[in-house]
Amino acid sequence: MSLHIKKYQQAILYFCWKLDKEVRGKKKLAKLLYYLDFDYYEKYEKYFTGEVYKKLPMGPFPVSLEKMTTDMAKKKQLIVKKVNEWDGYNPTEIYKASKKPDVLAFSANEKKMLDRIIRKYGCLNGKQLENLTHSEAPYIGAEDKKEIPYELAFYRGTNFDHA
Repeated sequence: MSLHIKKYQQAILYFCWKLDKEVRGKKKLAKLLYYLDFDYYEKYEKYFTGEVYKKLPMGPFPVSLEKMTTDMAKKKQLIVKKVNEWDGYNPTEIYKASKKPDVLAFSANEKKMLDRIIRKYGCLNGKQLENLTHSEAPYIGAEDKKEIPYELAFYRGTNFDHA
């Protein structure tokens, strides 16, 4: 499995663009990517971004996310701001698209899946998404701090009727 960097970056921009031009919180962005990758794999048995996810206490986490967003910020594709929202908590990272996503980077099925993820999960916050992922087979079946096998997506029984 190899990382599809262009698709990965365009997916991040797409999420930002479609969710009022920003994604609030690293946790939320991480979970949207998780659902994109695992739902796509469950439905098509193919990788979307090719990302590796680790089982961390706050849910599945894409190992390349920080590098990807840092590189995108350097290239002026993404603006990453930290905002102190709550006393005693780490600042919230806010990701803003500074350019429109290149939708030509996606196949018709990939575009449909991106839109499905936004419809289904876009209105949830990071904590709600964390709780959701904790109840799923991929997270439950993986070892702490280890890679989450994509094959565990098949044990979720996702309903794609309205995908």
